[in-house]
Amino acid sequence: MPANRSKLFQGKTALITGATRGIGMAIAHALAAEGCGLILTGRNQQSLNKAVRELAKHKTSMLPMMCDVRIPMAVESLFTVVRGHTKRLDILVNNAGAAHAKLNVAELPYAAWREVIETNLSGMFLMTQAALPLMREGSVIVNNLSSAAKQAFAGSAGYVASKHGALGFTNTLREELRPRGIRVIALLPGATDTDIWNTFWADAPRQKMMAPETVAQAVVDAVKLPANTSVDELIIRPSVGTL
Repeated sequence: MPANRSKLFQGKTALITGATRGIGMAIAHALAAEGCGLILTGRNQQSLNKAVRELAKHKTSMLPMMCDVRIPMAVESLFTVVRGHTKRLDILVNNAGAAHAKLNVAELPYAAWREVIETNLSGMFLMTQAALPLMREGSVIVNNLSSAAKQAFAGSAGYVASKHGALGFTNTLREELRPRGIRVIALLPGATDTDIWNTFWADAPRQKMMAPETVAQAVVDAVKLPANTSVDELIIRPSVGTL
């Protein structure tokens, strides 16, 4: 075992949605570096192949799977394969997310609203519901919500609504799973330098943002905490200026 690896993650398996870029990819790298086995999902096969090549240096097991979290049958098909791959899921990272162009409610197409709600909220529900039978005491669920779960921004109604709803879902899930000893963490990162900004603020000041690797390390550190420790909300913000 490499010297920098913790025994905590040996033999463990994590499933990460939206794992091919941004925060999802950074979390995959951070967990793989600790020796955790990975199940990676994304909607683009080429991106999945690229992610696997980049993660290969960690020399841990990987199962890349195409999956659109918005589609119940796609999630069901994914977990048919997952159940054949592992009998236990130790970490679920609901990271898949979508945003829409900066448009006020009066201008926002319903199709754009629906895509964001179905990805950020319904997809989280579908993935979690499918994963729960594989999760045992000591398992951890991390839901990537963003600071938009507690703030509002003009022109981002669908995104903000999806994240507020996802926070309510996460808080409810935590109470339901507390008796089973499964921890549920609401990840609330502030502005992070990822591709999502291209959707609603292309010229955002990236130099003021956090790196995805910073968020990923905070997630791994939270998961490492003793099982009897509760981290309900993991809030990480840039320390330089405001966005």
